[in-house]
Amino acid sequence: MKKLKLSIILVMTLGYSINVMGGNEDRAGEAGASQILINPWTQSVGWGGANTASVTGLEAMSLNIAGLAFTRKTEVLVNHKRYLVGSDVAINTFGLAQRVGETGVIGISIMSMSFGDIEITEVDLPEGGVGTFSPKYTNIDIGFAKTFSNSISGGLSLKIISEAIANVSSRGYAFDAGIRYVTGDNDQIKFGIALKNVGPTMRPTGDGVSFTTEEENANGNAYLTTKDHRVEDFQLPSLLNIGASYDFYISPKVDTTSKEISADHRITLAGNFTSNSFTKDQYRIGLEYGFRNLFMLRGGYVLEQNTWFDSEKRTSAYTGPAFGASFIAPLGKKGTTFGFHYAYQMTENFSGTHSIGIKLDL
Repeated sequence: MKKLKLSIILVMTLGYSINVMGGNEDRAGEAGASQILINPWTQSVGWGGANTASVTGLEAMSLNIAGLAFTRKTEVLVNHKRYLVGSDVAINTFGLAQRVGETGVIGISIMSMSFGDIEITEVDLPEGGVGTFSPKYTNIDIGFAKTFSNSISGGLSLKIISEAIANVSSRGYAFDAGIRYVTGDNDQIKFGIALKNVGPTMRPTGDGVSFTTEEENANGNAYLTTKDHRVEDFQLPSLLNIGASYDFYISPKVDTTSKEISADHRITLAGNFTSNSFTKDQYRIGLEYGFRNLFMLRGGYVLEQNTWFDSEKRTSAYTGPAFGASFIAPLGKKGTTFGFHYAYQMTENFSGTHSIGIKLDL
């Protein structure tokens, strides 16, 4: 009965979210803090972000927070991304997840973007020569996920957003919420829904939004005064992810005691629909091959609505294809593993995006 009630609530929420958040490309450019749309991790990037329903552990915080509930015990993840190679932008991310109790998991991740040193220019000095500045973009994500039954898990996270240049900064926060449902033999079928980046508007502040002007008082004496420019608030790029996946086992073996299915070879097919509130909606499909949980090879493709394979209409720097691989090494007999992950995304006008991650599952 509880599952039925939860399913009804889920369907009602989904219907409401689709009506409110339908993709609107005419609003492109009106949102800010677009860095929160970047997936800072590696495994899910290799999928092309299609694994909303099957993602687990810390990586779930970027797609569907409900997957965080499947952290085994303690998970540490460090990731480096060479973002749009040629742009000199690097992204470093650290994450930690810890199981609390039998059904709950708490996680935290910190993502920092590095843009290098940029020359300071002014109206009177368009060529610079007066120094440099370095933008600082940081996202802190704190989440909690819980398994409610053998089939249903859910989660909620708070995202703290900070962006700053030399004389202007902006601060804000957003919430993510997600739910995951699994069914079938050995949980082969998975469904996931996640609502992301929902929060109040943000506004730039600082000396950069003010200017100095000369005025005269009643006696005709000139004096300098500082005034503020009118600055509009900007909204966050909210989105809705809806995904599903299915596991295919090659020559499966059934444990006579636990009735669980295991196999040396696994193939997982996943699909996802992303409804963006400020840009074109996206369709994602991904495929992963796994060998004994020791080696994984994956790939994905992202399509934009009304764009499909036409590069002239594409509004993203990415052309669609993404690839990745993982190598997992067992450490000891208690289930501890060390993982190395790599992913590559193809781009139009840059030399792709490279992601490298190291994961310690304690």
